[in-house]
Amino acid sequence: MDLPLVWFLAIAVLWTGYFVLEGFDFGVGALLPVLARDDTDRRVMINSIGPVWDGNEVWLITAVGATFAAFPAWYASMLSGFYLPVLLILLALIGRGVAFEYRGKGDTARWRARWDTVIVLGSAIPAFLWGLIFANLVRGLEMGADHVVTASVFALFNGYAVLGGLLTLSLFLLHGAVFLTLKTDGPVRVRARAFAGRSVLVVLPLLVAFVAWTARGGALAAGVVAVVALVAGAVAIRRGREGWAFTATAVAVGLLSVTIFGTLFPEVLPSSTDPAFSLTIANAASAPYTLTVMSWVALVFLPLVLGYQAWSYWVFRKRVGRDHIPAAH
Repeated sequence: MDLPLVWFLAIAVLWTGYFVLEGFDFGVGALLPVLARDDTDRRVMINSIGPVWDGNEVWLITAVGATFAAFPAWYASMLSGFYLPVLLILLALIGRGVAFEYRGKGDTARWRARWDTVIVLGSAIPAFLWGLIFANLVRGLEMGADHVVTASVFALFNGYAVLGGLLTLSLFLLHGAVFLTLKTDGPVRVRARAFAGRSVLVVLPLLVAFVAWTARGGALAAGVVAVVALVAGAVAIRRGREGWAFTATAVAVGLLSVTIFGTLFPEVLPSSTDPAFSLTIANAASAPYTLTVMSWVALVFLPLVLGYQAWSYWVFRKRVGRDHIPAAH
């Protein structure tokens, strides 16, 4: 068994799970000023993701931890090359988590409005920057033979990477709106359905452009299916088939991730300076003993984590409406 390949696939799965699950709660958080008309609407939206958003971030922690253990050279080069974007993401996620907890601790509208702003920024900033980071991974970075990334921060904001960031931001907004049609009731649900129907007109050309610019070989097929899934989601939302619409946008997000990792393979961090300097699955992997131990640990604990998360989604599966929100004091 080729353990480096197994762990590359495992990391791809973890990132895919993260984007699918965290994607919709990023979308919900960023849509607070768009879909809510008063504080009760905002509480409906926040409560729709309240029981699951922190569990969704477990996928990020696991993906980064697995990369550190299985591909330390990839971890070191990637995080050093994206130091500023990753720092901004961490600050945004920390602020967002604090805002969810502290928003209800004050009684004034100004207090809640300030924390709502933190939630919006803490959702929108990572949604954009993750797309920018992974687009740059596919494009390649300036990197020497020592695998030290020499690209400047400004070089990260190239046209292709900005397209990737705009795509993930808009796709997560759509994904979040469709989630709200499935998880809420009342005026928020109505507005979310209308927003989802309109936003497809923006997301679809961005997805087509990114897939056409990115994919090659087998990854192109995944990108094409992602486009088809997005179209199917648009049809489903117009017909009021909210469950199918959410499934379709989840498939589109997942296949976008598959397209990115499929295009990367067998590299993990291409060098735009010289292809010979690129990090690959083979030269970035840990020792076989490390990967073997990691595999056994994953076999034991992964089913427990998946079972717990599935249980939490099942317990909190009911819709949230204005009538479920107690009056503010």
